[in-house]
Amino acid sequence: MMSAKPDFLARPLAPDAGAAIVVGFSGGLDSSVLLHALATDPALRARGVRALHVDHGLHADSARWAEDCEKRCREWGVACTVVRVQVARDGGQGLEAAARRARHAAFEARLGDGEILALAHHRDDQAETFLLRALRASGPDGLAAMRPWRRFGTGWLWRPLLDLPRSRLLAYAQSHRLRWFDDPSNADTALDRNFLRQQLLPLLRERWPQADVAFARSAQLCADNAGLLARADALALAQAATVDPRVLSRAALRLQSPAQRARVLRQWVASQCLPPLPAHGVAQVEEQLLDARADAQAAFAWSGALMRSWRDMLHVDRERAPLPTDWRCEWEGDTPLRLPGGDRLALVTSRLGTTGSTATPLAADAASRFETALLVHARQGGERIILPGRSHSHALKHVLQDLGVPPWVRERLPLLSDGQGELLAAGDLLYSARFDAWLRENGVGVVWTSD
Repeated sequence: MMSAKPDFLARPLAPDAGAAIVVGFSGGLDSSVLLHALATDPALRARGVRALHVDHGLHADSARWAEDCEKRCREWGVACTVVRVQVARDGGQGLEAAARRARHAAFEARLGDGEILALAHHRDDQAETFLLRALRASGPDGLAAMRPWRRFGTGWLWRPLLDLPRSRLLAYAQSHRLRWFDDPSNADTALDRNFLRQQLLPLLRERWPQADVAFARSAQLCADNAGLLARADALALAQAATVDPRVLSRAALRLQSPAQRARVLRQWVASQCLPPLPAHGVAQVEEQLLDARADAQAAFAWSGALMRSWRDMLHVDRERAPLPTDWRCEWEGDTPLRLPGGDRLALVTSRLGTTGSTATPLAADAASRFETALLVHARQGGERIILPGRSHSHALKHVLQDLGVPPWVRERLPLLSDGQGELLAAGDLLYSARFDAWLRENGVGVVWTSD
């Protein structure tokens, strides 16, 4: 007879054999088995095992479920943290996806550096995920479904039960006389995953008893292929990269095949921590941006992100509002200045140490300050600046164009002037001769940052 004890406990725990384990504990069958198995293993218990329960507040009994989770954790001698979250019901992504997003945000916020978040997804879940992504026309990356290990926040996400069918977990729970509760929403077949679980997969198993094994194997094969593709993507992305990670060379991209270019664009967007390109996003970039005129400002926007073409480059970033043309503010410079739209401007002192240079806020003593208060303001047009090593002024517009500063960045660029209206600096991109000399004399730098 097959043992009811999950065999994952005999597997080596990579990548950090000493990290504490945080179990996502819903109180259902799967997570109850996982938490009990981990908490009763002496070796794993010694490294630290605790539970994290997320109360989504979507059911009238959710508070009672949280109390039951805490009670069971006390019985097992496991610390339990209950986190209550607000699930956005109007985000356009569906309630199931919104709840998952809120839950994962709670997990990430409470996971310590290097710690391991353990989730109880099993082989049946993997089959459901594979089918859902196939129905959404996913490529190899999506069909790879859930991975046993991946980076998560400042730690790791571990799914030790992925190779086990739910029947094995049920046998374990019964043999150890565990109790659990079932969320009534799991029976709602209006939700895609529940429809697959309740109606489609049982029908497939009648005809093909090994359907779950086949789906899981296909997911693993896709994961293997996705890994190979990812290495090729990294090389192709490096070939199109520039010194600014938010900018790619259009000429280099045009040398790549459409399929490779599509993967590079998606990886590039992901590397900037921006929302994924939508399904039609790559086609829009191909049609509108890749071959746009060098002097055009073609753009494609999605989910608060924006990709633009300018000169021979593609730029990507969050959508950012320009500085209001009538905005201005006096600034002493001894504390960072928050700008409209969320950018920050700061004067910092640089000090060299044994580990390199460090930047700290400008000291508030009078000797370190500029001779007059600084006026920070938006561009009005017509500004001129005397650059270091020059005796005559230059039009700021022409200097910024020569530096290759894109038009939309110029619209957000904070200018610094003195009390008499002399232009001293354009953000941290360029300084006047007078201001540059003061910065060097006092070991001070300007830092303009965006959130």
